[in-house]
Amino acid sequence: MRKGFTLLELLIVIGILAILATVVALVLNPAELLRQARDSQRLSDLRTINSALGLWFASASSTTMTATTTCTVGTALFSGDSGSCVTNAVTTVLGNGWVNSINFANIPGGSPLARLPLDPSQSATNYYIFKNDGTYYELNASMESDKYKSGGTADVESNTKDGGDNADVYEIGTDPALDLI
Repeated sequence: MRKGFTLLELLIVIGILAILATVVALVLNPAELLRQARDSQRLSDLRTINSALGLWFASASSTTMTATTTCTVGTALFSGDSGSCVTNAVTTVLGNGWVNSINFANIPGGSPLARLPLDPSQSATNYYIFKNDGTYYELNASMESDKYKSGGTADVESNTKDGGDNADVYEIGTDPALDLI
């Protein structure tokens, strides 16, 4: 008597594994999970920059900034924006990075950031924007996952969630209505 599996038994097992793999891929949706991971990074990055800006404001002898609008790649998100986006964004924290006019090295104890973060995608539709009017500032990013977009289960973009004036963009900053951009 021979030991082993028949060809039919092997094909049945391979078929069952293929069906299970397909079901798992459809249920988990790896592309959406990657979009959610990038959105989580965006939220973390903007909150980190916002905290560093708060520290700069708290420790700076002068809290005035040179009014600017910058973004890290692509074209401006908003029609009212000046569109001064740069493809190769500078990530230095010395006042000439994409969060310009703020020298984080002037904070007592040094900069809380080693470098300014960039959007995980850096595409024409996903990038960070910094704008200030000399007194107030705003940081913006667009979410790409269904979970974090406006209307999603963990919506962070709509006006009731972030307090901003654009329902399709995550806005954070000190501007009272978050309407600089």
